[in-house]
Amino acid sequence: MRFSWFRSICLGVLGVAVAAPASAQALAVAESHFDRGLADMLAGRYETGCPALAESQRLDPRPGRLFTLAECEAKWGRIATAVARYNDYLAMVDRMSEAERDKQSARRKIALGQRSALAPLVPQLTLSLPPGAPAETRVQCDGMTLEQPSLGVALPVDPGEHVVTTQAPGGPATETRFTIDRSESKAIVLEVKSPAAVRPPPAAPPAPAPAPDQGPSGLRVATYVAGGLGVAGLIVGSVTGWMALDASGVAADNCRDVSPGRARCKPDGLDAGNRAKQLGLVSTVGFGAGVALAGASALLFLLEPSPRRQPSPEVSWELTAGQAGGGVVVRGRW
Repeated sequence: MRFSWFRSICLGVLGVAVAAPASAQALAVAESHFDRGLADMLAGRYETGCPALAESQRLDPRPGRLFTLAECEAKWGRIATAVARYNDYLAMVDRMSEAERDKQSARRKIALGQRSALAPLVPQLTLSLPPGAPAETRVQCDGMTLEQPSLGVALPVDPGEHVVTTQAPGGPATETRFTIDRSESKAIVLEVKSPAAVRPPPAAPPAPAPAPDQGPSGLRVATYVAGGLGVAGLIVGSVTGWMALDASGVAADNCRDVSPGRARCKPDGLDAGNRAKQLGLVSTVGFGAGVALAGASALLFLLEPSPRRQPSPEVSWELTAGQAGGGVVVRGRW
């Protein structure tokens, strides 16, 4: 029969084995559990009576206690567990001497009858993993782990509700609840959730590359150049004008009128007069050009907005002046 599977797989039924002699304290505790369990069973409180009887049998295994525990399980409706208990009791009796078996004859007869009556009513449950489930998938039936040999075969279980959980390595646990009735055979393909794919967080969109620095536009360069030349023209006009006035003073000191419209000048006065004329012309041109270029620069500046992230061009000028005239040298980088 298949009821030995039940003891080792779903319900953890206590097997009967040769145990070491229990201590006096363990015997006393076992006796206390038995008395309380028997009283609860007779009162119909099987949910407390059967666990107490099971604990008594675990602490001090005896044929009479095991038989009483089997009776309690049968009355509680846990017929698969009860059949397993009766099997354990009958196996224990078979190992006894003939004199000891005679003392258990009445109980043995009841156990055989109960087993025969309950065995056809025990539900059969087949649990299977879905195709492709990882070999290391963990399966638990009512809290007890089922190994691979216990899957895909019919196992005896108690009637009522059961809970089966599955969990693949690294995956979430999946719970399956179901109810099975007496004499029912049920096959369930369990659900196994694979580990969720680890998705990297979405990459932040790359920052827009800064626009290449193409330098100032041609209009902006013209603005700076015109402004620089305008300022230079005004400076040249001012300096050469001052120099022209000075040369005119020297000419006046070295010249005298000999007749209306005619003057006689010393050589220094003559040179100073010529220089004053030349410097005056340069001053006039410089002022005029400076004013015109400064106005053009202002107009260009208004027409062209300042470029982003672009250094201003460097414009410098150098004023040159001499006795023969003056000028300006413009240097720039843009």
